[in-house]
Amino acid sequence: MFESRDLADDVAAVRDEHAPDALVLSAAADFETIPPAAAEDLGLLVDSLDPATYPADWLPDDAPALLVRYAGGDFTIGMPGDGTVVWTRQTVPPCVVAKKRAEGTPTDFLDFLFAEAFVQLGAGVPEQFLPFFGEQYRELDAAVPLPPNDVYQIAAALYEAWVGLQTRPTFDSWESDHPRLYDAWRDAGQRLEGRLDTLPRAVARGNTSFAEATEYACSAVKHGLDLPAPFAALDTEAYVEYGPSYGVRWARKTFERLETDTDTDADEV
Repeated sequence: MFESRDLADDVAAVRDEHAPDALVLSAAADFETIPPAAAEDLGLLVDSLDPATYPADWLPDDAPALLVRYAGGDFTIGMPGDGTVVWTRQTVPPCVVAKKRAEGTPTDFLDFLFAEAFVQLGAGVPEQFLPFFGEQYRELDAAVPLPPNDVYQIAAALYEAWVGLQTRPTFDSWESDHPRLYDAWRDAGQRLEGRLDTLPRAVARGNTSFAEATEYACSAVKHGLDLPAPFAALDTEAYVEYGPSYGVRWARKTFERLETDTDTDADEV
């Protein structure tokens, strides 16, 4: 299922700086969540396994099944929406794993994804959005009047934005030290710019769901792009400082405003 992977010199330098003990692997298959039996194959490659578990009362009663399993006792690596490269501290040493689909990813961008994983490991951020929100995930669920899968998508996006606020200064510093990785980061940001200004209109017209728009906007945070309202309120040091409390408050105020706007439009009709 897994085999060791070599790194380009500039990516190896990033690992040495941010996560020098990380083990880098390629997976023989694509996955959203690595099946527990396959995940345990990592035990052959690492010193030890330390599966994470989280309190069941962090989750609302209608939480998606995969999130329930992630919080439970199964050794779970990766979740829907995690992308091509995932990392975990549930192994000693920590692991960075490229999915099978990495084989079709442009080299420079894939190398940036590895470098990003090392920076995130070094930043000490939680592994997923559930330990980020913790018991406040129930508050987020209450604040977002959408189906459970949409709440999941919004939570994952808010977590990504919070992490991105902390990692983007590092990416921005690579212009001289790691120009190839810097260019890959900049290029990825430029590919997002086209839709950002039109997101609120797309949501209002029903062309894009609010959860999809949140995911798109929050992915732009790590690139330092200008965000439209209401997402611009997430690009602030206050979000870094207050984390999940700020994210829940943003969601509550955003949906209260959306409900008010909808009621006003209905009155005008």
